[in-house]
Amino acid sequence: MTMRFSVLASGSTGNAFYIESDQEKLLVDAGLSGKQMDRLLGEIKIDPSALSGILVTHEHSDHIKGLGILARKYRLPIYANEKTWQAMENAIGTIALDQKFHFGVEEVKTFGDIDVESFGVSHDAAEPMFFTFRHNGKKVALVTDLGYVSERIRKTVEDADAYVFEANHDVEMLRMGRYPWNVKRRILGDTGHVSNEDCGLALSEIISNRTKRIYLAHLSQDNNMKDLARMSVHHVLTERGINLDICDTDPKTPTLLYEVG
Repeated sequence: MTMRFSVLASGSTGNAFYIESDQEKLLVDAGLSGKQMDRLLGEIKIDPSALSGILVTHEHSDHIKGLGILARKYRLPIYANEKTWQAMENAIGTIALDQKFHFGVEEVKTFGDIDVESFGVSHDAAEPMFFTFRHNGKKVALVTDLGYVSERIRKTVEDADAYVFEANHDVEMLRMGRYPWNVKRRILGDTGHVSNEDCGLALSEIISNRTKRIYLAHLSQDNNMKDLARMSVHHVLTERGINLDICDTDPKTPTLLYEVG
């Protein structure tokens, strides 16, 4: 009885995360086109019609672009909080009433043999939230799209076996880059995105002896690079005596299914 997951896509252009147990198959977000979502799931040999449901973190287009298409095509239930439903309904099109479900912030829902806990994050969306997944004593934390890591978030996600954690930008690349100042200010602010260094600092405070793997997620295509993000986080962790597997994610290619524990 194990959990397995894949970061199907991660980055500024689209995000999707898949996690399964022996009983359940869950998708978090569908931020690419319906055709691309089919392809990504196919690459890890998952039939979309076998999904138990789709959990939604927030209404930004890089998280819901293919949501309506996928849900209608395969008659999949969608789970989101009330404010997110209100914010995304026009963007995802008509969803049948029997496919619409409420999943509130700071709530735990059980999907078969997986317990999913939601937690709010500081991001410029209606009511953004992310998730931890627990099964058979194992824990996976999905943490992206947040301006900063609060003490409440640290307590919720600490001591996980694996993390998918935001390392959005290198601060100097962002400051020197082509973005207008108002966009830079948004990204650097408390409702923006977490930098490489802040990712490393947050991880150093929440990982434990049971943590085996970290995936760096939601990298900016303009203000970061995979090697730079990995080296920056590795440097922060090793300075604190922590040495762990740090893995890349990609906006177009899913990671191999990883068996937790």
